[in-house]
Amino acid sequence: MIDKKVAIVTGGARGIGNSIAQQLAKEGYAIAIFDVIPPENVKENLDLFNDYNVPFIYIQGNLADSNDRQRLVKDVIERFGRIDVLVNNAGVSPKVRKDILEMEEESFDFVIGINLKGTLFLTQLVAREMIRLVNSDVDIQPIIINISSMSAYTSSTSRGEYCISKAGISMITKLFADRLAEYGIYVYEIRPGIIMTDMTSVVKEKYDKLIEEGVTLIKRWGYPQDIANAVSVLCSGKLSYSTGEVINVDGGFHIRRL
Repeated sequence: MIDKKVAIVTGGARGIGNSIAQQLAKEGYAIAIFDVIPPENVKENLDLFNDYNVPFIYIQGNLADSNDRQRLVKDVIERFGRIDVLVNNAGVSPKVRKDILEMEEESFDFVIGINLKGTLFLTQLVAREMIRLVNSDVDIQPIIINISSMSAYTSSTSRGEYCISKAGISMITKLFADRLAEYGIYVYEIRPGIIMTDMTSVVKEKYDKLIEEGVTLIKRWGYPQDIANAVSVLCSGKLSYSTGEVINVDGGFHIRRL
């Protein structure tokens, strides 16, 4: 077992996940990134971890695939011997946005299979390992962080499957916070707002206009580093009397106004 804390970041090859993984690497964590993207396609992003002087592995796999999820946990335990942090960041949008009256089962299954089912059963696998480590008297205080979205409570009728998946992530947070508290394993949720990523690049003009008109109290786009900073706070150990908490990183979007 290595003497560094170990963090798994799903969907860490680019965007929000990559910023989270880099932030934790800067703080001395050994990093395991799990992503479906072939490593040669994100070589520039992965090469950045050479600068942090921490153990690093990239595991290619599909979060929706049970065998890939099991392989991820097995490889991390074999390589590092421990899991201190799981950041459930991986997620997809519908391949084609359609009104909920036209939404197809294939699209629903695709989004739910990755965003919700994959996250649920990976969390189950990792939680079992964390419990085993805690019960083995290893000096460890595990944390699970779920990256959901303002779409967990905000209606977008052209991508209903995405909203449903993120609402489900909120319940996953509650359920595991409840179940794991007795082991000293704390579970949190971060809800990003309008964040500048590849996923939102296709609607940049729309959101530029909405931000300028005041849809968020803080009149700017969010950036992946804003989410990474929130993860850093939750991993700091300074919130040791909190679990199941939701951190909104959305420029104040969640505040209802008259």
